[in-house]
Amino acid sequence: MKKSNLLRAGAVLVSLSFVAVACGGSDDSASDTTVAAEAPASTCEAPVASIALQFPETGDAANLGAPMLKGSQLAVDEFNAANPDACVTLKTFDTQGDPAKAPAVAQSVIDDATILGLVGPGFSGESLAALPLYDEAGLATITGSATNATIQDQGFKVFHRILANDAAQGPAVAKYIVGALAPKSIGIVDDASDYGKGLADAVKKEAGATVKATDSIDPKAADFSAAVSKMKDANPDVIFFGGYYGEAVKLSTQLRDAGVKATLVFGDGVKDQAGYADAAGPAAEGALIACPCKDGSPDFIAAWEKAYKEVPGTYGAEYYDAANVLLNVIKGGAKDRAAVQAAVNKYDAAGITKQIKFAANGEATEASTIYMYKVESGKITYVADIK
Repeated sequence: MKKSNLLRAGAVLVSLSFVAVACGGSDDSASDTTVAAEAPASTCEAPVASIALQFPETGDAANLGAPMLKGSQLAVDEFNAANPDACVTLKTFDTQGDPAKAPAVAQSVIDDATILGLVGPGFSGESLAALPLYDEAGLATITGSATNATIQDQGFKVFHRILANDAAQGPAVAKYIVGALAPKSIGIVDDASDYGKGLADAVKKEAGATVKATDSIDPKAADFSAAVSKMKDANPDVIFFGGYYGEAVKLSTQLRDAGVKATLVFGDGVKDQAGYADAAGPAAEGALIACPCKDGSPDFIAAWEKAYKEVPGTYGAEYYDAANVLLNVIKGGAKDRAAVQAAVNKYDAAGITKQIKFAANGEATEASTIYMYKVESGKITYVADIK
């Protein structure tokens, strides 16, 4: 487990204006966020509070964790530059995305009395493992990436999700496959994780009789030949895989090496340029990747590029929004965990991805759109909005 503030002296950020709590509607293309004057990354010598980030900083899924950290840190840096007398620190907690590590990490977060809220957890499995502890402690959590559709049904009072879940993503992906690709048959493979199997099952349910073959893989295995042989024998026009980018690289490569020509379709766990598109190379070309995530507003993209010298990564905008929810309620006067939880429940403000407001079960009321991307000439590029 690693805790760090990750504030680097001398880093120069473009500061976005603080997103004030407000009422009223907003569409995805407009928010209260605008570019302000440049300001150096702030130091926080006398913080009024801390927020935590639980995510995969290291391990096989670290590529997906990096934008979670960068989005959260960008929000905190901007907040502290605008509020030097009421600054907040970001403390990071690495689970490697492993549900087995999540309870101990959660307890470390809970034991730090300065932490008033948590951004994350990053993945679905670790969310299900950690949320019982956070719920008992009354520590508000806001995930920008854990999409398993059963989390909100567990009765956790502190759970909040800022994007669409797999109950929206799975049917949307299936409808896109059936409508846009018009396959005669579909094959489905999953990695047996809470996330991957949940998403694959949602796609399977919506696709119905078109699904001709299914299988599961062991994500720790190097050889997926059993699943590859099953898909090759079934000869589907489309293969959907529910899982993460590491396994997607191996599966794509082994399918193509076996001569399988099916169009490959993935969920959000594969949307990583370096982790999937670059690593899989020619085997990734033409693959479709669905995600309930978007790049954010033009102002946000410019600020990110100024800060990190790269385009925003998957879920960077969602974690920026999630961190700002906590920062906003702390600025609004919430001084303890109970007050933060109550304020998050009532939150209603424009973020850079959507208007952010939570239903009683913690789901974002404005989170319904899924976005389809495609690997073209080696780059993951936007294709269409799908519902």
